[in-house]
Amino acid sequence: MNTTLKQRLQQPSAILVPGIYDAFTALIAEQTGFEALYLSGASIAYTRLGRSDIGLTTATEVADTLARITERVRTPVIVDADTGFGNALNTQRTVRAFERAGAAMIQLEDQTFPKRCGHLDGKGVVPVGEMCGKLHAALDARSSDQTLILARTDAVAVEGFEAALDRAEAYLECGVDALFIEAVRSREQMDIVCARFADRIPLLANMVEGGKTPVQSSDVLGEIGYRIVIFPGGTARAVAHTLRGYYASLHSHHSTAPFKDAMLDFDQLNELIGTPELLALGQQYEG
Repeated sequence: MNTTLKQRLQQPSAILVPGIYDAFTALIAEQTGFEALYLSGASIAYTRLGRSDIGLTTATEVADTLARITERVRTPVIVDADTGFGNALNTQRTVRAFERAGAAMIQLEDQTFPKRCGHLDGKGVVPVGEMCGKLHAALDARSSDQTLILARTDAVAVEGFEAALDRAEAYLECGVDALFIEAVRSREQMDIVCARFADRIPLLANMVEGGKTPVQSSDVLGEIGYRIVIFPGGTARAVAHTLRGYYASLHSHHSTAPFKDAMLDFDQLNELIGTPELLALGQQYEG
């Protein structure tokens, strides 16, 4: 894309960002017209491991998935780097690896390790000073200021809403490019977050179907001050729902015929992924 994510965030309207988990979902999202994409550790745990978001994914798995995505699409990708996968030095390695893999924005959170989904109970957070050290390390590690650093705090569930605001203030002072206060509980809390920070730094809102934060549209969230609105897990949940129906139908009917209208056929799928163009490109190099 001609516009970088950093340039796009200078515009007043909020960016609606869908979740992706591989190059296939990224390609479809890009073709739909989204301006940015979100790759979460949770989505990789769900789809690559068939496991929960409880810190089981590794930095290498995320970087490998990210590289495959950015090879296929040009849309900027926001990537979840969890806790940096260790201390400040581990965080630097993570930032360098994700930047090389094509990340437009790298999200770092203040949870203890192993982390867990921001909408699961039982989280812990590291001391503010430790997190600030990680953020400074991340900012020092990136090779370009076009690679943005997003600071996330999970303190609402652990220390309370006011403490989370104080943590966000400390992370803002570190010089990060965006803030994310995870799992706020109400529209009132969202309004307070935006009143305090929206004029100073881009804010991210996380919409999790069935989670702790009330789900609202990106239009509404943009009006109150959020600049990035992610729906990170909706893709995996939608695919899971569809596959349950598909497999149940196939198992019951011993044929895909009853599910035909809910599927792409062979030619439609090849058109989606660009098979004709790829074959034409290959012919250019034939002897």
